[in-house]
Amino acid sequence: MIDVILAGGWLMLPILSCSVVAAAICVERYWSLREELVVPPELLALTLPQLRQVLSDPESREQLHNHSPLGAVLAVLDQCDRDNMENAREAALAGVGHDLETYLTALGIIALISPLLGILGTVVGMIDVFTSVVSASGETAALAGGISTALITTAAGLSIAIPTLIAHRLLLRKVDTLLVMLDETSQRWSMQLCAERADE
Repeated sequence: MIDVILAGGWLMLPILSCSVVAAAICVERYWSLREELVVPPELLALTLPQLRQVLSDPESREQLHNHSPLGAVLAVLDQCDRDNMENAREAALAGVGHDLETYLTALGIIALISPLLGILGTVVGMIDVFTSVVSASGETAALAGGISTALITTAAGLSIAIPTLIAHRLLLRKVDTLLVMLDETSQRWSMQLCAERADE
């Protein structure tokens, strides 16, 4: 394996670096996007009086905000006016969505540039091959061996790009699903709070 990597030339270094970064992002996002961390069961189990009590105390509201993404959205539901509450809820959802998509842009970029780096490595390798073949009086054996070596970077780039692209799409889908859950849960709480305040 080491011999194959070395045969690919210096462009194997950025390709392998992309694979390490992509793997690290996938592991981190998979861990951070677990449903029990984003939408904790203990917050779903809150009653309306408990939520109102938390929202009425600035210190408790700050703790709720820092607790989880769902807590960050629920913490802004202390507005008196329904329109203000809805605007604050949507703004909080947008901020949480941005946080949930952390590093996913980098993952998409890696999926895009990995095959391009591989092709670049192949082009550079082919240039070297044809240069050496010309100086070696056109030996076809040298040409065939050089071409197979030059194609190593393309194979490496594609081998990284394909799973990275799949992981990127799956993680984006996971973020969308979590945002729908956050939206539905926070909307239900805001409607209950508004209904209760209207009855007062």
